[in-house]
Amino acid sequence: MLLAVPTTSVTTPHPREGGFMSRKVMLVMLGVLLFSVAAPALAQEHAEVAGAGTARAAQFLAAAIVLGLAAFAGAFGQARAIAAACTSMGRNPGAAGPVRITMIIGVAFIESLVIYALLIAFIILGK
Repeated sequence: MLLAVPTTSVTTPHPREGGFMSRKVMLVMLGVLLFSVAAPALAQEHAEVAGAGTARAAQFLAAAIVLGLAAFAGAFGQARAIAAACTSMGRNPGAAGPVRITMIIGVAFIESLVIYALLIAFIILGK
């Protein structure tokens, strides 16, 4: 009796699972992003004192990190709030009005936190 041989390789995961190639692409993209951020942050200007340029670059990097994390967290929170509101409105259409109002107020509060992060970034930069 002949044994059936699988047509796919053991090292290649199913395309719907994400798998090895998507991790590889994400790692390459992360590396490119880190190198593109590090190059301007570590660049040295000719006319400045060595210590002053490094401190200013650290301020810019800190402000960028604050804004990046705030934007990511705000977008993630807004997406979850809107998804939950849409799900609840779909399950109970009679409560769509109060759910919509509550969702809009919640999204406004989430967005205000991102604006506070922008103010903190301006304070870090000293402007």
